[in-house]
Amino acid sequence: MLEVTGLHVAYGGIQAVRSITFHVNQGETVALIGANGAGKTTTLKAISRVINAIGGDVHFCGEKMLRIPPHDVIARGIALVPEGRGVFPRLTVAENLRMGAFIRDDKAEIALDMERMYGYFPRLKERCSQLAGTLSGGEQQMLAIGRALMSRPKLLLLDEPSMGLAPIMVQKIFEVIRAVAAEGMTILLIEQNAKLALESSQRAYVLESGEITLNGPSTALLHDPKVRAAYLGE
Repeated sequence: MLEVTGLHVAYGGIQAVRSITFHVNQGETVALIGANGAGKTTTLKAISRVINAIGGDVHFCGEKMLRIPPHDVIARGIALVPEGRGVFPRLTVAENLRMGAFIRDDKAEIALDMERMYGYFPRLKERCSQLAGTLSGGEQQMLAIGRALMSRPKLLLLDEPSMGLAPIMVQKIFEVIRAVAAEGMTILLIEQNAKLALESSQRAYVLESGEITLNGPSTALLHDPKVRAAYLGE
């Protein structure tokens, strides 16, 4: 479904991503793991056209994406849950969710999807009329994921969904991520908690200084001595 070939991204003279190549198959959850500054977020931003790549190709469902205008990416079926959540703080929970469906005009289906999001995240239903800016960090992360799903994406990009959250909230959010994956959603997951990322994915790539240094089945990487020493604290 997603083919990234020789992707190269730079900020000024600094090379953030150095000619990386990887793929994500339909229905698969794939993780990108690595230390801060490894290029994980930059990779997602390039795929979603938030920033421009200076080299390489990104193909999604057979279509070249690097020439697609950024505002058209979501219409192609890619939804990004950004690092830091990025909710609309002065809109209510319900309004934020509806914003996720702005490219759709099937009102009856949108209403059904709203209820589906409330089923995933009952706390959001309790706070549906509350301003998003007054939610806790975990509730905002729930809202950001729900908003992305409202576009009915083919590919969900998740950037650090556990960042800054209490363990019980992380557990709830990853329960939903696994449930969505079990329903057939294709997911590319960026997660600094390497153990959680590997336990929640089928395959994974390790990014170091903008380059892919390891890849393979997540279960194999969980037991790889280099990964365990560098990312699992062993």
